Amino acid sequence: MRIIFLGDIVGRAAREKLSEKLPSLIKDYSVDFTIVNGENSAGGFGITEDICRDLYSSGVDCITTGNHLWDQREILDYIDNENRLLRPANFPSQTPGLGYKTFDSKKGRVLVINIMGRLFMDPLDDPFRIIDDILTKNELGKDNDAIIIDMHAEATSEKVALGHFCDGRASLVVGTHTHIPTADHQILPFGTGYQTDAGMCGDYDSVIGMEKTEPLRRFVEKTPGNRFSPAQGDPTLCGVIIETDEKGLCHSIEPLRVGGVLSNTDESK
Repeated sequence: MRIIFLGDIVGRAAREKLSEKLPSLIKDYSVDFTIVNGENSAGGFGITEDICRDLYSSGVDCITTGNHLWDQREILDYIDNENRLLRPANFPSQTPGLGYKTFDSKKGRVLVINIMGRLFMDPLDDPFRIIDDILTKNELGKDNDAIIIDMHAEATSEKVALGHFCDGRASLVVGTHTHIPTADHQILPFGTGYQTDAGMCGDYDSVIGMEKTEPLRRFVEKTPGNRFSPAQGDPTLCGVIIETDEKGLCHSIEPLRVGGVLSNTDESK
């Protein structure tokens, strides 16, 4: 099974790039299931129902999120009725929406788990305990043909630790949130694909996706100011593509970078 995971979508320009490029990526790479992190897709802050619908129509099968999920309040009602949109599984049990879901794909059942780290983040439930509970009830190769975990976290150490914690029990553990793609894509010793951060889908001539003027002013002057706004230059779509074996473990993992100022992994795209 071939699965694409794309990192945090930042603003309109990134959404338009994804809508333009994703159908051909799915076709050219014979992709069976597509996941994106959408928590920054509405002007850099949150996601809306209309944006979700546009992403689904472009070929997205599941949307993961993170700490900016509730920035657009309308999503509170929508998420309870839309199982393709996930929120972190270690949110309180009373929180609307689902933290994980099994989907039927072209080649089998795909379990997607959305989890959030705690280091330098919100004080949520223990992600390691929550992940262990979910994986104990949903075994790779038995209950599911692939298991993908989006670890939305700030600290690289926490992401790396979760990758090793899940090694052999998941197809892929991939980090989101920091918006910078890391160069450590690998298959861990027991067969789980791993990358510390998928990067963002956005304009990299920016400060992690935001137009440069206001972030630079805040760093220099140390005073509050205007609201951040997404950079509008040519975006790069960043993520990973994995292929699983008959056991659901990772057979191959490759980074994906398409468009924009970063070096592209396939110049023909």
